[in-house]
Amino acid sequence: MNKVYPLLAFAFWANGAYAHDQINTTAAKIEPEPAKAFNVGVGITQELIHLNTEWVNPYGIAYVKGGVFLNDDHKIGAQAGFRYPAYLTGKDNNGYYVGAYAGHIDSRRIDNEYKTRLGAGIDLAYVLLSSERISSFSVGIGVGEKLEDRTGFVVAETEPRLQFSYTLSIGL
Repeated sequence: MNKVYPLLAFAFWANGAYAHDQINTTAAKIEPEPAKAFNVGVGITQELIHLNTEWVNPYGIAYVKGGVFLNDDHKIGAQAGFRYPAYLTGKDNNGYYVGAYAGHIDSRRIDNEYKTRLGAGIDLAYVLLSSERISSFSVGIGVGEKLEDRTGFVVAETEPRLQFSYTLSIGL
């Protein structure tokens, strides 16, 4: 049995040496293509189902979202924002981006009709950015305007609220 161990060790060593010889270290290293400047896609931001356009520029990613809220009246809402790359994690321009947004953040029922609520905030996003697509998931915190009904009862306070968002866009 003791004579088998050196034979097995030699076999593993020989296979490893053969595999190392088969690796081509002179292969060309292809640079990734830059991301497309303009992208269009779809996404969801809290209760807002939207179409979005994104502009990738040397300073970050600017975006505009427009869609409808998922409630009984389907009020129209829109947001605009910008994200700056804070920490890139390697291939392409994937990584963490910090940004700011402003626009419609909510739709509330007031006096038997739905009204949209304006607000603004900051967010932290993880962006998967390649030459074909942009995929981003973000978590933000912001505030919205105070909404009152006709009697003066406060329906929505101006207080911090979380905003979750996911978008998927393809390059033009």
